[in-house]
Amino acid sequence: MKILIVVAPERFRDEELIVPVAAFKKAGIACDIASTRRGPCSGMLGAKTTATLTLGEVDPNLYGVIVIIGGGGSQVHLWNDPVLRKLVQSFHASQKIVAAICLSPVVLAHAGILKGIKATFFESPDSLREMKSGGAVLVNKAVVVDGRIITANGPAAAQEFAGAILSAIKQAGG
Repeated sequence: MKILIVVAPERFRDEELIVPVAAFKKAGIACDIASTRRGPCSGMLGAKTTATLTLGEVDPNLYGVIVIIGGGGSQVHLWNDPVLRKLVQSFHASQKIVAAICLSPVVLAHAGILKGIKATFFESPDSLREMKSGGAVLVNKAVVVDGRIITANGPAAAQEFAGAILSAIKQAGG
């Protein structure tokens, strides 16, 4: 099973990418990084990564999991991206694992997959409004798993978030 990781081209949250990627590699699971554009992407604290795919180039059939990284860039670049919204809907409709951390659970709310689903997120006035309007059942925990949807509330939850994704992969037989 391969994991698709989505980052904003700038201002993604470093730990939310670095910690899960290390855990996935340790577990022997391959990852591809996609963004709104190919090429270098920069984190809020100076981390660098390279998006090898644009969101439009992603073939969902190649992946069993989508992980959307948070940070300040998520609200600007990912929340309202129509291609990412369709990818999330496609993964969800195919019973694949959909995971988002920090500000990025709003992407799931915008994709319409959080109605009646327990979820957590990094709270700001904008993210709270969007999560509520998306119908999420808000839970004040670091990581929340509801079926195949996994959400986490920020960088301090990155390790637990990665662990929850790996557990879900194991349960799915990946």
